[in-house]
Amino acid sequence: MNKKIKILITIGGTGGHVFPGYNLAKHLIEKNYDARLVSDLRGYRYIERVEGLQVSLLPSSPINNKNFITKSYSTLFVLYSIFRSFLFLIFNRPKIIFGMGGYASFPVCIAASLLGIKFIIYENNLIIGKTNKSLLPFAEKMIVAFKELEGVPNKYQYKVIEIGNIIKKEIISFSENYSKNNFKSKIAILVLGGSQAAKIFAEILPEIFKKCSKQGINLKIYQHCLSTQNDNLKKFYEKNNIDYEIFNFSNNLENYFSKTNLVITRSGSSVLAELTNANLPFISVPLPTSAENHQHKNAIYYQNKNFSFLMEEKDLKIKLLYLIKEIYENGEILDKLIHNQRQYSDKNVYKNINQILENIIYEKN
Repeated sequence: MNKKIKILITIGGTGGHVFPGYNLAKHLIEKNYDARLVSDLRGYRYIERVEGLQVSLLPSSPINNKNFITKSYSTLFVLYSIFRSFLFLIFNRPKIIFGMGGYASFPVCIAASLLGIKFIIYENNLIIGKTNKSLLPFAEKMIVAFKELEGVPNKYQYKVIEIGNIIKKEIISFSENYSKNNFKSKIAILVLGGSQAAKIFAEILPEIFKKCSKQGINLKIYQHCLSTQNDNLKKFYEKNNIDYEIFNFSNNLENYFSKTNLVITRSGSSVLAELTNANLPFISVPLPTSAENHQHKNAIYYQNKNFSFLMEEKDLKIKLLYLIKEIYENGEILDKLIHNQRQYSDKNVYKNINQILENIIYEKN
C-alpha cells in the first residue's frame, strides 16, 4: 500500500466519537496509510497524551437555537470553522476524509465537499445523528455499526454500508485470549462512565453497594470517578469494609475487564460494543439527556439481544440492589448473557474498512 495516500479522520466531542476515530487511525497507520486526526479542543483532551499520532486542532461549534443572538453568533462561528477547515484542506489535501460523527466533523466535511474531496461518515448509534444526517447528501458513503439504523432517508439508503463497531483490536480478541476465573463467591463490579456518569455514579452507587454488603453479598468494586471524588469514595468504601479500587481515566480498560464479571455503564455505542465483544455482562444505564434519546435506543437493542440488562437512572436506588442480589444468588444469569454475547463479534470490521477504502481509492464498484 502506498504510504503517500493521506487520510484525515475528524473527531471531537465525546469519547463515542473520539475513540472509534483513534482506533481507525491506528489501523490505517498499520496498513501504511498516512493517517492523521483532526479534532476540536473537546476531543483533543482524550488523546493529548497519545504518542505516534499526528493531530491537528480546528475550531467547531453546534448551532445554538436558544435565542436570536446565540443562534446568529453560533452560525457565524460555524461559517468561520468551515473557512478554517477549507484553508486547512487546501494545504493538506487528503485523498479521503472520515467524519466520525458529532458537530466537530461538520465543518471539515463541508469544506471537503466544496473542494471535491471524498468523505465517508461513520454512525455507530441506532439512530442517525443530526450532523451525519445533514452530511449524508454530500458523503461518498456512510458506514454504520448496525443495519437496524433508524432515520436514514430512503433516497440515501444506497450509501449505507454495515461494517460493525470500530473498537480496539485488543477488545475484539479479548474473549479469545481470556478465560474467566470462578467468581461464584464474589461479584466483581466495574463502574464506567464519562465525566457526567462518573460524577453521578459516584454519588448514587456507593450507598447501594453498602446495602448489598449488609445483605451478605461479597463485592469487589472497580470504579471510575472524578479526581475530586477520590477521597470521599476511599473513605466511604473503607468505612464500610467494601473491597475497592478507584481510577480516574484509563486507555486500557481491558486490564479491568479481566478482573470483573459485571459492569455498570452508560449506554454509549462504543462501550456497549466493547463489553459485548469482551463477553462481559453489563447493566446499561442510559444518559437521560442524550441527543435523540440515542443511548436509550442503544440500551434497548442490547437488552433485546439478551446481551445485557437495562436500568433507568431514576430506578437505580430502587431496583439495582435486587438485581445484584439475584445475580449473586444465581450465577446462571450471567452465564446466559455471556453465551448470547459469544454469538456476536465485530472481528470483521477492519477487513470491511479495508475493502471500502480500496473500492473508493481505485474507484471500484
